[in-house]
Amino acid sequence: MNFEFSTKTFEKEKIILAGREEYIVRGGRHLFRFLPKAFEGIQQIGVIGWSSQGPAQAQNLRDSLADTNIKVKVGLRKNSSSIPLAKKAGFTTENGTLGEMYEVISESELSIILISDAAQAENYRQIFEATPSGATLGLSHGFLLGHLKNIGESFPENINVIAVCPKGMGPSVRRLYEQGKEINGAGINSSFAIHQDINGKATDYALGWAVAIGSPTIFQTTLESEYKSDIFGERGILLGAIYGIVESLYRWFIHHRYSQEAAYVNSVESLTGTITRMISKNGILSVYESFNDADKETFKKAYSAAYHPAFEILMEIYDEVACGNEIRSVIAANHRHQRYPLGKIDGTEMWQVGIHVRTNRQSEKLAIHPVAAGVYIATMMAQVNLLKEKGHLYSEIVNESIIEAVDSLNPYMHQKGVAFMVDNCSITARLGARKWAPRFDYVLCQQAFTALDDDKQVDERLFDNFLMNDIHQAFSVCAQLRPSVDIFA
Repeated sequence: MNFEFSTKTFEKEKIILAGREEYIVRGGRHLFRFLPKAFEGIQQIGVIGWSSQGPAQAQNLRDSLADTNIKVKVGLRKNSSSIPLAKKAGFTTENGTLGEMYEVISESELSIILISDAAQAENYRQIFEATPSGATLGLSHGFLLGHLKNIGESFPENINVIAVCPKGMGPSVRRLYEQGKEINGAGINSSFAIHQDINGKATDYALGWAVAIGSPTIFQTTLESEYKSDIFGERGILLGAIYGIVESLYRWFIHHRYSQEAAYVNSVESLTGTITRMISKNGILSVYESFNDADKETFKKAYSAAYHPAFEILMEIYDEVACGNEIRSVIAANHRHQRYPLGKIDGTEMWQVGIHVRTNRQSEKLAIHPVAAGVYIATMMAQVNLLKEKGHLYSEIVNESIIEAVDSLNPYMHQKGVAFMVDNCSITARLGARKWAPRFDYVLCQQAFTALDDDKQVDERLFDNFLMNDIHQAFSVCAQLRPSVDIFA
C-alpha cells in the first residue's frame, strides 16, 4: 500500500507509528470554508439510507455545507418507515431534500450509500445502474467490496469509489458534531479510502466528506483493509470476544465461590469500567503496572494462559473474513431472519444480575482482578499482533483493536450492559458477536482457565513481547489524535 496520498485542498501531516510513516489530515470547523473547493464539480450529495449512520451524516453534511450551493438530499425507499424520521430532521420533499433512493442516486454527483450491508448486497446492481457515469459512490464500510469479490464482480469502471468510515456509532457522530460547535476538537475520527479515482478528485472528495461530518482526525486505509479489520474486529475484541470473555469469567468467578454480584463486578464492571478507563487514559501497560507484585504474577499467568487460545480463534475469524465466508453468512442470515428474527440475549442469570449491579452502583472506582485483566488484555494483544502479521497499518490496528473498544463501545456497554450493546449494533456485528462469542467462551474455559487453575508456568518470552510491544508507542501517538470530548459524553 502507498502510505502517502495527495490532496489539493487540505494539509496532510506525517506521524510516526512504531517506526513507520503514515499521513493524516486534521479536521476542524475552520476547514468548512474549503469544502466547496474539495467538492469541486459536486452540486448534490445524496445520502442513501436512514439507519445508524444515515441521520448523523446527512445532518452533519447539511449543516457543514449550509453556506454553500451544494445540496444534501436524503434518498429512501418508497413508503419507507424512516420517511417520517427524515422529515422530522428537516429533510422533506417540499424543500427538495428528500426523495426516492434511486432517483436521488441518479441526480447526485456523490451518493453516500448507508443502507444495511445485506441491503447493499441485494441491491447493488440497481445502485450501480442509477449512478451516473463520472459520479462518485461513497461507502462507510467495505462490506460491498467483499461481496463483489465473492461473486466475481466489481464496481463500474466509470465512477469514483471512495469510503469514509467513522470510528463510532451514528448517534455519536451527530452528538459530538453538535458539541463541536462549542468545544474545539469534538467529533468522531474517521478513516478514508480511495478504491477508484477516475478524475483525480476522489481523495479531496473523501477528505471533504470526512471534514464535513466533523472528524477531528482522518486516517488512511484501503477499502479491502477496512472491511477485513472492521468485520474481524467486531467478531474479535470489540464485541464477540468481550462477550465471550465476560461470560466465561463470570462462571469462573462463580466456580471460585464469588457471589453473583461479585462475579459480575469482577468480570463485566471491571472490564467495561475501570480497565477501559485506564487503557483509554494511560495505555495498556498502565493496567499491569497498577498491580502489586502478587497480582502482577497472577496477571502474567492469566495472560500466558489466555493469549494462544484467543489467538487461535482470532486467526480463524480473520481467515473466515478474508475468504468471504463471514460476508456470505451475513447475507444468508438476512433471508433466515424473515422467518426467525434475531432474539434477545439478555435473559440469562448473568445479565439479570447486571441490571441489579448497575442500578445499585455506589462508586466507579472498582478494584481490578488480575485474572480478568490478564485474559482481556491477552485477547486484545492477540488481535493487535494478528493484524500486524496481516500487514494492516498501525493507525488501523490501534483504532480497530484498542481505541474503538475503550473510547466507544466499552463505555456504552458499561452504561447499558454488554448484552444490550450486542443486541443494538448493526446486523453484521450482531451476527458476528453471537457466532464467535461462544467460541471464545469455550476455548477460554477449556484451555485458559484450566491452565490457570493448574498453576501453569508463565511464558516469560510471550510476556516480554507484551511489555516491549511497539503497539504501545503507536497507541500513545494515536491517543493524542482522539476527539477532545469522550465519545459517550
